[in-house]
Amino acid sequence: MKVRNFLGAYRTPLSVGLVATLAALGLVALYHLLHAVRPGEVTAAVAALRPSRIALAVLFTAGSYATLTLYDVLALHAIGRPLPYRTAALASFTSYTLSHNLGLSLLTGGSARYRVYSAAGLSMGDIARVVAIASFTFWGGVLSLAGLMLAWRPQPVGIGGIGLGANAMQAIGFTLLLAIAGLLLWSGRRGRTLVLGRWALPLPGIGLALALIAVAASDLAFASAALFILVPGVDPSLWPIFFIGYTIAIIAVLISHVPGGIGVFEAVILAALPTSSSPALVAALLVYRLIYYIAPLMLAIAIVAVQEGRRWRKPVHGAVRNLQLVAAGLAPVMLSALVFVGGCILLVSGSLPAEPQRTATLIDLLPLPFIETSHMAASLSGAALLILSSGLYRRLDGAFWLTRLFLLAGAGFSLLKGLDYEEAMALLAIAALLQWTQPAFYRRTQLTGEALSAGWLATVAVAVGLSVWIGFFAYKHVDYQNDLWWRFAVRGDASRFLRATFGVAVFLVGLAGFRLMRPARIRPPIGSASNRPDPQALALSSRTEANLAFTGDKRFLTSASGACFVMYQIQGHSWIVMGDPVGAPEEWNDLLWQLREQADAAQGRLLLYQISAEGLPIAIELGLQIVKYGEEALVDLPRFCIEGPAAKALRYAERRAAREGATFEIVPAERVPAIIDLLAGISDRWLKAKGHREKGFSVGRFDPDYIARFDCALVRQGDRIVAFANIWATADKAELSVDLMRHDEDMPYGAMDFLFIHLMLWGRAQGYARFSLGLAPLSGLEARRLAPLWAKLGALLYRHGEALYGFEGLRAYKDKYAPVWEPRFVAGPQGLSLGRALIDLQGLIAARKT
Repeated sequence: MKVRNFLGAYRTPLSVGLVATLAALGLVALYHLLHAVRPGEVTAAVAALRPSRIALAVLFTAGSYATLTLYDVLALHAIGRPLPYRTAALASFTSYTLSHNLGLSLLTGGSARYRVYSAAGLSMGDIARVVAIASFTFWGGVLSLAGLMLAWRPQPVGIGGIGLGANAMQAIGFTLLLAIAGLLLWSGRRGRTLVLGRWALPLPGIGLALALIAVAASDLAFASAALFILVPGVDPSLWPIFFIGYTIAIIAVLISHVPGGIGVFEAVILAALPTSSSPALVAALLVYRLIYYIAPLMLAIAIVAVQEGRRWRKPVHGAVRNLQLVAAGLAPVMLSALVFVGGCILLVSGSLPAEPQRTATLIDLLPLPFIETSHMAASLSGAALLILSSGLYRRLDGAFWLTRLFLLAGAGFSLLKGLDYEEAMALLAIAALLQWTQPAFYRRTQLTGEALSAGWLATVAVAVGLSVWIGFFAYKHVDYQNDLWWRFAVRGDASRFLRATFGVAVFLVGLAGFRLMRPARIRPPIGSASNRPDPQALALSSRTEANLAFTGDKRFLTSASGACFVMYQIQGHSWIVMGDPVGAPEEWNDLLWQLREQADAAQGRLLLYQISAEGLPIAIELGLQIVKYGEEALVDLPRFCIEGPAAKALRYAERRAAREGATFEIVPAERVPAIIDLLAGISDRWLKAKGHREKGFSVGRFDPDYIARFDCALVRQGDRIVAFANIWATADKAELSVDLMRHDEDMPYGAMDFLFIHLMLWGRAQGYARFSLGLAPLSGLEARRLAPLWAKLGALLYRHGEALYGFEGLRAYKDKYAPVWEPRFVAGPQGLSLGRALIDLQGLIAARKT
């Protein structure tokens, strides 16, 4: 238990440390593999690459990314939700360019897919199934081709005297092929789910699986050929051997989770191939990373940025309009990645020697101290861009203005430190794209309170480590001496690199120290004057659940404008939000990020309970796991009536209750205190008869002050009140609902149906748009083969848990009113922490304090 608590409390630093350590090991191995290679030889090898080879590499790269789009096309057909090719291609291209360059732990491909497919109308479950099938496709292709090549042309593989011989590699190849063949035969035509301990792998049918593997094999063949063609003097017959090394490198990158595979990919390729340590292979790897990784990312960012800018400046219609709406969600994600790349450009440039001719020209124009200062400032600007990119991902307007400033400053410093006009042009281009998409960065909040994810911190660490490695590699011929730190000279590139590295380290450590040492925010007590729901936000709400703010068991985080608030409570280590934020939708993001930051500072876990589909995008950005919780029944009041065959049961209940003396009455809030004792008696008898206790948080409780806030719907039999419900209504008449519904045992048949029918008819006459019948928990969950474990367990409980709760009976009762069912979700931490948060939620609803 102590170990588990330690891992939970220090999960972020441990995750960052692990990824940074793996990246460092890869870079150290790469440094030793290149001990005999001089930087000048690599530069000469790059210059010697023929344009025809580069053109072929570009062509193979285009083929690879075109094939990658088929992953999503086949997956969409497999789940029965085919979409236009342009939609699937955009989702695939943006997600893979992000994951290839930044790793799955930061700006994941799943996030990009969610934005595209949710805009196209796919549900969260469908998107999850697409991601699962795409993952199967990739791994199926990797393992199948790797097994084939190992069985056909085995070669010994080793690093530093540790490795496997040719026979062992061939045995591994045959084992992989037999295992894949066995899985395909076992999955059959319809597919199955392979369960390995806690892991469940959905397997498609054999026909679809073979098609997916063929697509993945084509993708990998194109991708590896793009690198192979860049290595001069290599016999084409060696491509199978080359592919084995390439596959091992890809697997090593995925296992290590190092962002972009920096260092790990290159080290494995150099160690596994017979041309290891040659300058030509190093040059090929550098050009390959530019062609296969950086160039597609730039293209994807340009497409999204242009579409986003057009959306704000020149609205259009049709398919282009839909594409622009998708781009609106992707622009901050893609621009944050681009700014991160810009920061890396400045850091790497600060680690490399300056061009002698340019330096000679510059020294004639500027004094040496000015050049030295510009070099340091350029590196610090790069480090600042790495941090600010996180703020862009969160759409912060402050991050936008500071990023633009540092991009322009970085471009200027690049010119002043060595006339590096290429990187200055790149930074100016990034600034132009950022300016073009300015409306996408609208959130206003404090940058100092920003919560950096473990993935982002790890990626920053890898980027800084890469720039340091490049510097030590570039100056490996320079003997280290203490006076290097204080040597100021025209050709003192190594000294400038050391000072810039030290400056960046001080900047990042200082920033981390500031975040760790800043005073903790004092949370206001429950019920204080500063912690009540803001009437302005309540007036803007179109959901009646906003009235849960009056139950007295919640805390509130309110925006500076007062137009929005989040209601939540802390139970154990869980910070649980009730429903969507209340008020202006444009302020939802800011408040939920602020609450996440507060929970993170307190080492708590954030859980969003019963959020709607409108809240899913921000939940995805917060890095939360999404599970469907149930469905809410909403009745369209203008169309509601009890006439016709479909309403026969309602009509019978209403007429029988009326024959038995039932009458309907609405008591205004100001008259409720006069009958509060009568209502309390009904409530007490109802609780005793049901064997229930008062609950809280997600429902109201019988409290005289709470009940007296609202109008009350009554059912009388003669002069006696037999049933009541307090009425929730929104100021804009968008929704009408009830909270507490309690009744005596001795009442007319169908009295509660009688109450609902007459309240809906009254609401229709008053001009209300819809009536909420509340949530049917676990309703609408589908236990399909590719559905997540939560959905399967929920569907099982829904079907067979009638004795425990009456799930099906509750839905059937509400179905009589012909409602529209809208999904509701729970969003919480990944893994087992979600289960612990749900346990805390149940304790909170049961009014148990911890």
